[in-house]
Amino acid sequence: MSRWRPPQPHSTAIITPDGFAALKAELDHLWRELRPEVVKALAAAAAEGDRSENAEYTYRKKQLGEIDRRVRYLSKRIPALQVAAGTPADRSAVFFGACIEIENVDNGDTHTYRIVGPDETDAKKGWISIDSPLARAALKKHVGDEFEAELPAGKTRFEVLSVSYR
Repeated sequence: MSRWRPPQPHSTAIITPDGFAALKAELDHLWRELRPEVVKALAAAAAEGDRSENAEYTYRKKQLGEIDRRVRYLSKRIPALQVAAGTPADRSAVFFGACIEIENVDNGDTHTYRIVGPDETDAKKGWISIDSPLARAALKKHVGDEFEAELPAGKTRFEVLSVSYR
């Protein structure tokens, strides 16, 4: 088993102001609070002697690697992000940051989504990435427009019921 990982597909480097603040807060928390605690616990576990049979040492070493990986990613990603400020001139169309209510034309199900950057998606809140097939298909549509999106279940038709911005 190798340690090589295939590179992540490139994602759109755009984010909302709230998402940008959350990423900066996460980086600050990892670097200033969590990492020093883990390093201290790792040093204490290493001082206990035989490291090959020390579960605490193994766990802390793995945890430190995960923290460093995330810090490295955030340190590179945050400067590359473009913060989307304000709302578009045409507030009746679907653009980045829009909250949209759509209806599945085939079965009548309605869903509400907010289109955000790939670094701030949250399925529980209904936040979808601008890179998702649904968001890509909905861009520039107005209330009443129908569009088709290629989803994992196949092509699905939707109608835009409402568009709003925060």
